Amino acid sequence: MMMFWIGVAGLVLLAWLMVWPAWWTEAVRPNSQGANLKNLAPVAILGEQLAALDRDLAAGLLDAQQHELAKREIQHRLLDESGANVNLPATAGSRKAVLSIGLAVPVFALLVYGAIGNPAGLALASGAGRPSEVTPEAVEAMLVKLALRMETGTGSPASDRQGWTMLARSYAVLQRFAESDHAYARAIALAPDDPQLLADRADVLAVLQGQSMAGEPDRLVAKALQIDPRHLKALALAGSSAYQRKDFAAARGYWQQARKLAPAGGEFAADMDRSLVEVASAAGPAASQVPNTAATPADEAGPARITGRVSLAPALAASAQPTDTVFIFARAAEGPRMPLAILKRTVAELPITFALDDSMAMSPEMKLSRFPRVIVGARISRSGNAMPQPGDLHGESPPKGTREKNLELVIDAVQR
Repeated sequence: MMMFWIGVAGLVLLAWLMVWPAWWTEAVRPNSQGANLKNLAPVAILGEQLAALDRDLAAGLLDAQQHELAKREIQHRLLDESGANVNLPATAGSRKAVLSIGLAVPVFALLVYGAIGNPAGLALASGAGRPSEVTPEAVEAMLVKLALRMETGTGSPASDRQGWTMLARSYAVLQRFAESDHAYARAIALAPDDPQLLADRADVLAVLQGQSMAGEPDRLVAKALQIDPRHLKALALAGSSAYQRKDFAAARGYWQQARKLAPAGGEFAADMDRSLVEVASAAGPAASQVPNTAATPADEAGPARITGRVSLAPALAASAQPTDTVFIFARAAEGPRMPLAILKRTVAELPITFALDDSMAMSPEMKLSRFPRVIVGARISRSGNAMPQPGDLHGESPPKGTREKNLELVIDAVQR
């Protein structure tokens, strides 16, 4: 079963690489009437797909030969298509065309999957997988069959994760967002630290909420960025969320970061440029809504910088190992939970004297000096994972100013 899903993953990857940019052309940029997730920049770019191949190789889902073959195929297909330079308008007709192309390969995989275990069915699948013979009814039948098989959970965690992910993306293409969300939730339960899955589910949830990023979509995006601060889709969605809140400075910061990381000359970069123009225009008449810290009395006292000392409560000393990782961070008391400054040490160094400042920011616009009050925290992670895990030891301060000195922070609680 694992080898089957490896093959499916490769087929789906190649299919989605070709159609995803066209499908998501409206997905990550605000329009002139306000933030609308269907108008955000496309995020399925070549770099992301090649990175996905590398992650699958590292995770053991592909061997070196499969990885190289898939990589060459992607590059070859892109070279073949690059001369056409087709830009599909976001019309119902073009989306149907994208849908037919995008589902052709996944549906073939579904047909094979539905026939596994039945020798006669295998012969049928080999003849039924031609795109010209794929009908909406066949797609529906295969999705239902795969969903039923996935609910039984008979495969390994890795193969089940691949299955739920494919099911979620297929439902999303069909605009069956509630079912897509359910499938993404199941995939994330098997891979809770996959930023792509987190960002994809946030996107689907936002659609279900009438294009709003408030609540769970925001939380998922924040988690994705804590795991991978350079994740393009998560950065784009975080910018859209900030735009919706009319926090235009934060939106600009996220989109500037995404623009800086995007391959030069690509469609994603062009759409980020348009988004930045849009947010600059929106911020003009609404400048009074954007905090201006350049002339506040606090700034005259010096740059934002928090100093202090982190220690571990004696009652928890036996629960930590000298090699465990210690994260010390500051986040906004009100606003995104993304760290504004973060540093990494080990338990062996405790007690730790620390200093947090703007040089430790993960984004140009998400830094200490952009917020009047912050929460300073420390967490011990045995796994070294930047995301909180059950069993981690942690401690947090009450809200403080961004020029706090000699803060005493004690790690005295266990993550539940």
